[in-house]
Amino acid sequence: MTGAFQTLRARIAPPIPAAIRDDFTILRARRVETQTPVMYAMLLATTPTAAWAGAADLHWAIKYGMPVLLAVLCVLGLIDNRISRKRHLSLRRATVIVKKTAGVSGWVGAMCSIWAVVNWLASPPDNHASFAMIIAMGALATAYCLSAIRFAAILNLVIGVVPISALMLASGRPAEMAAATSLVLATAILVRFILEGHAMLVDLLQLQQQTRDLAHSDPLTGLANRRALDERIAALLRKGKAAEPFRLALVDLDGFKPVNDRFGHGFGDKLLCAVAQRLRETIGDDGLVVRQGGDEFAVLIPPGSPLIAAPLGERILIALVRPHVIDGIALQVGASIGVAQWPGHGDDADALFEFADRALYQAKAEARAARGVAVPEPVAISA
Repeated sequence: MTGAFQTLRARIAPPIPAAIRDDFTILRARRVETQTPVMYAMLLATTPTAAWAGAADLHWAIKYGMPVLLAVLCVLGLIDNRISRKRHLSLRRATVIVKKTAGVSGWVGAMCSIWAVVNWLASPPDNHASFAMIIAMGALATAYCLSAIRFAAILNLVIGVVPISALMLASGRPAEMAAATSLVLATAILVRFILEGHAMLVDLLQLQQQTRDLAHSDPLTGLANRRALDERIAALLRKGKAAEPFRLALVDLDGFKPVNDRFGHGFGDKLLCAVAQRLRETIGDDGLVVRQGGDEFAVLIPPGSPLIAAPLGERILIALVRPHVIDGIALQVGASIGVAQWPGHGDDADALFEFADRALYQAKAEARAARGVAVPEPVAISA
């Protein structure tokens, strides 16, 4: 039974993918902040006529007290919304806004529904249609304004429409039964609209996420690209002198062009992917591995990483010394590495890159002087 319920729930209301959950929460909060003033203004405008139209025999606390309480809640909601929209919308505050709006709207919907049902039962049949109209329009309009919060919108529809529709269907009067049928159908259409709008919003955010990923990743290796590296360094430097030390390593493969010339660019691309995977395994989650272009890579070690004090250049060279097997051919790839550390080696990103570049080309020059230009020699692997 539980499994069937979960399957039905997943089909009707699928969960939000984890990759966009935070963005979705913030977007919902923004929409709620934009749309709830309309909801509060609409409910506030209906309270005077609702109180005037209440059943004459009802106690004043129900006939006038509930509309007045609703009006007070709407005024407070408008004031709170105005104050809230002036503040920065963080993820934590967005979550609070969504939960608070869902809770308040549920209680308001329940209060309105109880008022309509009580007035229906206390009024002569000729006045029933007015209460059905008041609660139906209020519930439909509220659900539309809360459409960004799927659960709250559908809950308000259920609370507002189901009780009054049940009374109309049970009345035995053809006109009221026909009106209740139309109301239920209109509610079903609005529920479908809410669910489809929710799905479209999820698709839009996923598309935006994919676009961001493409803009910040290298299409060949799947590593981060230079833009992602620049943004990460800029974020670290944004703290100014309060920023903690971090390290930048530039990696340039030795003898890659002869490999490309001898085996072709397709083989070279496979070799670059193998090197990227080796670097990713070596650094893991303790840093950011980047392909800058061609056979040039970079590694960023952020503050607090276990690798911040490790011999980074040696670690990378040791990882690359093992042969890469590409299409049955074992190929050993060397590399030259230049490492810079902030703040000792530069005050900004340009200075860090310049220091690491000089260190890299010094390492390359020393390697050439020691052994000449090293070109990796392929070794056939027996089947």
